[in-house]
Amino acid sequence: MAEQNKVLIGSLELCNLPDLSITALHMRVDTGATTSSLHVDNIEAFTKNEVSWVSFDIHPDHHDVKKVARREAKVLDIRTIKSSSGEEQSRYVIETMLEINDKSWPIHISLSDRSSMTYLMLLGRQAMNGHVIVDPELEYILSE
Repeated sequence: MAEQNKVLIGSLELCNLPDLSITALHMRVDTGATTSSLHVDNIEAFTKNEVSWVSFDIHPDHHDVKKVARREAKVLDIRTIKSSSGEEQSRYVIETMLEINDKSWPIHISLSDRSSMTYLMLLGRQAMNGHVIVDPELEYILSE
């Protein structure tokens, strides 16, 4: 994809995940991470029409972590992912639409416990490829 079609983003940005009914989610942009990650709780696997799905609790408002919403998504994969501490974890991966500014595209995102992290979402390289250019010196440049 040509560079002029890519969006310049900073190390922190707001995004929407419309398939999960989440808006204005603060995310950490991490070019060192391969896979994107979303903080969820109470993951439960189930089968719908012979397809694997998961349901989970999510905190749509990072200012009010007591607010919880139950969501469902089709399981794309179960992957072994190395956490930032170097520990390998088996995680459910779903596909969902990511909206940044006026652009949107599908991304793969692992569901994990990020409660010890500052941001509920981490945007990894696979989701950025072909869509964004990152300037780590900047923050929330799309919100200005």
